[in-house]
Amino acid sequence: MRSRTAARLVYLTVFLAPWAVAAEDATTRTHELDAERSRGDFEVKVLWLVGVHGRFGKVHGTVTVDRAHDSVVADARIDVDTLTMRNHSYEDWAKSDEFFDAQAHPQIHFVSDPVSLERLRDGGAISGMLTLRGIGRHVTFALAPSACPQVVAGDCPVQANGTIRRSDFGMKSRRGTLSDKVELGFSIYLANALPVQGQAQ
Repeated sequence: MRSRTAARLVYLTVFLAPWAVAAEDATTRTHELDAERSRGDFEVKVLWLVGVHGRFGKVHGTVTVDRAHDSVVADARIDVDTLTMRNHSYEDWAKSDEFFDAQAHPQIHFVSDPVSLERLRDGGAISGMLTLRGIGRHVTFALAPSACPQVVAGDCPVQANGTIRRSDFGMKSRRGTLSDKVELGFSIYLANALPVQGQAQ
């Protein structure tokens, strides 16, 4: 009798476990960022008065949605060489080793902590690991409420902004003329829109 029970357990483990794994995997889906529409912005103040603005024209990566745990993880990479500013001398300076150091560190990388689908829709804090100039720091950004509450990051992007310190990422020059605080902003689109209120993917 015990041998028959053991045989049945083996059968269930061998033949039914793959189906359980497949069902679990079906709740997770990875969406590609729309690199052409997504962008990042920064602003730093000179003499604490005049803001100098720059824009990164290409942000690529993924957003992984786990419906079973109602969580989203963003993994975004910014190509530093796509930075544009109002004149070329500013661009060259911002890409130099004094600031973003594009030659040695061609990408800025952000991986978020898990955040709920509702927070993508309604707004709130999003934290994660930001790696800039090869230095990783845990940072927090503020998500703006979606302008399209049923579906986000299709026609309506996920928008976030926050403040970092240059000195935390090895940028310690020109302290007498350049603010240590840098304002960052992101506008992220997905290649395929993400339903957030119980709609099928």
